[in-house]
Amino acid sequence: MAILISLLFLAIAFVIFATLNAGRAAKKSNELPSPSKLPIIGNLHQLGSPGSLLHHSLQSLSNKYGPLMLLHLGNIPTLVVSSAEMAEEILKNHDLAFAGRPLPSSKGARQIIYGCTDIAFAPYGEYWRQARKICVSNLLSLKRVQSFQLIREEEVGNMIEEIKSSCSVDVSEMLLSLTSGILSRIALGKKYVEVKDLAREMEFLLGSFSAGNFIPWLGWIDVLNGLEARLKRFSHCMDAFLDQVIDDHLISKTNGDENDNEQNLVDVLLHLQKDTNADLHLTKDNLKAIILDMFIAGIGSTAVALEWTLAELVKNPRIMEKAKEEIRRVIGIKEKVEEDDLVQMDYLKSIIKETLRFHPPGPLLVPHESTTSVRIQGCHISPKTRVLINAWAIGRDPRSWENPDEFIPERFANNPIDFKGQDFQFIPFGAGRRICPGISFATSTIELALVNLLYWFDWEFPSGTRAEDVDMSEASGIVAHRKFPIHLVPTMVKRSGDLDSA
Repeated sequence: MAILISLLFLAIAFVIFATLNAGRAAKKSNELPSPSKLPIIGNLHQLGSPGSLLHHSLQSLSNKYGPLMLLHLGNIPTLVVSSAEMAEEILKNHDLAFAGRPLPSSKGARQIIYGCTDIAFAPYGEYWRQARKICVSNLLSLKRVQSFQLIREEEVGNMIEEIKSSCSVDVSEMLLSLTSGILSRIALGKKYVEVKDLAREMEFLLGSFSAGNFIPWLGWIDVLNGLEARLKRFSHCMDAFLDQVIDDHLISKTNGDENDNEQNLVDVLLHLQKDTNADLHLTKDNLKAIILDMFIAGIGSTAVALEWTLAELVKNPRIMEKAKEEIRRVIGIKEKVEEDDLVQMDYLKSIIKETLRFHPPGPLLVPHESTTSVRIQGCHISPKTRVLINAWAIGRDPRSWENPDEFIPERFANNPIDFKGQDFQFIPFGAGRRICPGISFATSTIELALVNLLYWFDWEFPSGTRAEDVDMSEASGIVAHRKFPIHLVPTMVKRSGDLDSA
């Protein structure tokens, strides 16, 4: 009898144990892959040392844990997306659920972007829709981008004239001056010398590591290391600059100097601010925030894409020669290169696509955030989960690209894959509702600048520098600049019948 009772207890214990194990297995099967975490800091220690490239560290972790991986960065659950298939799940199949933006915990960071009332960081909703609509209609639509052709051609022409008198060129400074000049004239109405330095500082600050963003009660570290003070100083400087821009327009309007047929973004925003029937009622801070987005999206990233393109061309003489042959054959001998000349330049456009695949200016897209509960591949994702989409890793995924770590523009020849948000293996501008609206604006500047640089000049490294020795490392930050500035030597091309080069 005692033996029978013992066997009965063993059977009951076995059933309970099996049931508990099945529950654990079911729970585990419904959980996203995730590395083990430490108390308080979560997985922050697995992102590498200070100065490490975050998109590289995330790629390494994803290679181990999968293309959809959950990290805990301090107290923030963070979904990391590293494949085309998972990007499509987030940005297409569940686009609405992930259309949110995480708010910075840092007070200084919130001050910079006026409480997240810009477009890039604004929460998804009616304000964001109306503000985005204003910028697209008045600055970023294809029709408006085409209307700015003369400004782009003038600024690129000014750059070419400066290069003609230069023995060596700091490529980064040259291209940042170009993009800031174009953008300030188009968005602000005239060139402001402060724009370049303000854009550079803002980019640095938004890409800086903030302890308080991940573990709020450690925000004192940001105070101790000076980050919070630097954020506040910059916020005051940017605010004063934007006040100056707005005041300049108001004074110009009072004096009757404005041409209503050539309104820039500031003109449009000031007009809407006074329009009581407008769909969006703008405060002065709202107006500043929307203008500010042009600094975030339009200056540094475009300059960086151009810089990487030129660096890759000089480092790869075969590709450079092929590009120059196409450009100079199509254009022939002209005194001025125009945007209409770009239509037939398929190889040039393949080079730009390959640069955006190989060196996306924003390797991690602007973070998304889930606004509701979602299930992806059977796994539950809670609201307020931050989402990092590793566009750099997706662009180098061997499942999508042959020889992904080589710069090969020919991969885009007769290839319908494009960067407009429909091909998820190639999303340097993002996709879905929060796709960057400035694609046409950026590519028109990149194409015109590049064709001019290669039409008028031959480029090489300074004497004693070998192409194979040039360091192509990236610097850490929100925009993937080159770690080491590149200086190049331009040689003006001599052409029979070309008065400028005679």
